[in-house]
Amino acid sequence: MKGLGPGFWPFTGILTVLAIANIYYWAVTPLSRWMPTAVTVATQIDELFRAFLAVGIALFIYILGYAIFFSVVFRARKEDPPDALGVQIHDNHKLELWWTILPTIAVLLISWASVRVWFPIQIASASTPAGLVVESIGHQWFYTFRYPGINGEVTGNMHLPVGQAVTLNVSSEDVIHSFWVPAMRLKQDMVPGLINVMRFTTDRVGRYRIICTEFCGVEHAVMNKQYLVIEPKAQFDAWYHGWQVRNATASNALPQVSSAPVDLSDGSAAAGQVLFSQKCSACHAIGPFTQRIVGPGLKGVLHDPAHPNLLSGKPATPTNVADILQHGLQGSYGQMPTQVQNALTDKDIANLVAYLNSLK
Repeated sequence: MKGLGPGFWPFTGILTVLAIANIYYWAVTPLSRWMPTAVTVATQIDELFRAFLAVGIALFIYILGYAIFFSVVFRARKEDPPDALGVQIHDNHKLELWWTILPTIAVLLISWASVRVWFPIQIASASTPAGLVVESIGHQWFYTFRYPGINGEVTGNMHLPVGQAVTLNVSSEDVIHSFWVPAMRLKQDMVPGLINVMRFTTDRVGRYRIICTEFCGVEHAVMNKQYLVIEPKAQFDAWYHGWQVRNATASNALPQVSSAPVDLSDGSAAAGQVLFSQKCSACHAIGPFTQRIVGPGLKGVLHDPAHPNLLSGKPATPTNVADILQHGLQGSYGQMPTQVQNALTDKDIANLVAYLNSLK
């Protein structure tokens, strides 16, 4: 038997019709038909996922179809000689060229589409408004939340106003948890000593379940009892004011960040050393620049002639170090948290800079 076998092209036509029907179905069928969306980026993620489904299922149709077709057409027959061979394609350079080029193009397109959606979620550009900055902290086996202007931590449900740009910083107090709201299409791990970020804009009023998807202990299965509540601005303001009154005497409010430079004149190196061990030592060593944990070693960071500039590209001066502590930095070493993400006051920044300046 020569060639691709009898009926190959008609069979290919049938597979093509099925693949096109599949692509059309996913092109016109929104996932929100089965699962609601709560934030604007969810629609973009759905479009990306539908594209992956359309292409993936189309490939599956061809692969499974051809596997069945060739298994039937080229099955062993009684009249075949013992040394019979099927169609030989070894060293078919044209075939090898195309099955290298086409998957490469597919991977590049998938990467481009994915980065286009995920980049603004993970990385803030200079033009991206921070909006309302909220922190969620994972505990065994519940979540708490921190809002600017509310002292202490908020328990129960997480509330956000509809139509609000939000920067959500997530971390953990004890073990690894995760923050997942299916209606947001976003999930982020909550890791002790590490702050992960999600950026989104709320766009639909409703109650959406928050779920932990990282096994976090014996009661992990019940860490799904809290909700993200997206509500009109007036209702959110009333809820917000209620928690301001309720937590009026609590401590640890999220600091309010101004654009003005921090006053470094009264920083305490001793207080900064204590703060460094609490806030910075998970990512930075007190060692040379090359002693990297997540970020570089910081011993002599303000007195190192071999590294006269910071990772921001600016000169290594107390003012520029304070600017990074205040506004954060995204670079090749990862993301340096902002003042709000690290829950630092202006005084804390002054103390940290004084401590770093004392390391020579």
